[in-house]
Amino acid sequence: MSADAKEQAELAMEEALDTVKARLSRIRTGKATPAILDGVKVEYYGAATPLKQLAAVAVPEPRLLTVKPFDRSAIGAIEKAIQAGNLGLNPSSDGMMIRIQIPDLTEDRRRDLGKQAREVGEEGKIAVRKVRQEANDVLKTELKDGDVTEDEHHKDRDDIQKLTDTYCEKVDAIISAKTAEIMEL
Repeated sequence: MSADAKEQAELAMEEALDTVKARLSRIRTGKATPAILDGVKVEYYGAATPLKQLAAVAVPEPRLLTVKPFDRSAIGAIEKAIQAGNLGLNPSSDGMMIRIQIPDLTEDRRRDLGKQAREVGEEGKIAVRKVRQEANDVLKTELKDGDVTEDEHHKDRDDIQKLTDTYCEKVDAIISAKTAEIMEL
C-alpha cells in the first residue's frame, strides 16, 4: 500500500477524532464554557445566524456565562434563541448584556449526559472503523491489480488495524475524561 494511502487513512481518522472532540465540547458539564452555546442559531434580520457572530461570549465565573451582543437590538432574539436551544439554561438580560447562570446538574441529568457522551464516542469509533474499511478496500484493489505482493498486503492490513486500534483507544480516553468531568460534583 502506498504511503499516501496510509497517510490519507490516518488523516481521516484524525478528522473523526476532532469531530468527537467538537461534539463533546457542546455537552454541558457543571462548569461554564462558551462551547455550550456553539449550536445556538439566532434569527437575525430573517437569517439563522450563529450566536458567536452576533455576540461575545465570556466566562467571568466558573458557573456564569455572559453574552454581550455587538448590536443591542438583537438582545431579545439572542435570549429567545438560547431558551429555544434546549440547553436547560435560563438567560437573564439587563438590556446591555445577557447573563446565564449554569445550574448544578442533577444525578439523573449527569447520567443522561454521560450516556450522550458515550454515544458520541461510539459514533466516533464507527467513523474510524469506516475509514479502516475504506483503506482495506484500497488494499484489496492493489492486491487484485498485482501492485503489491500477498505479504505486503497482509503487512499493510496489520498496519491499518494498528492505526484503527490506536484511534479507538484515543476516543475511549477522551470519552472517559468527559464522563469523569460530567460526573464530577
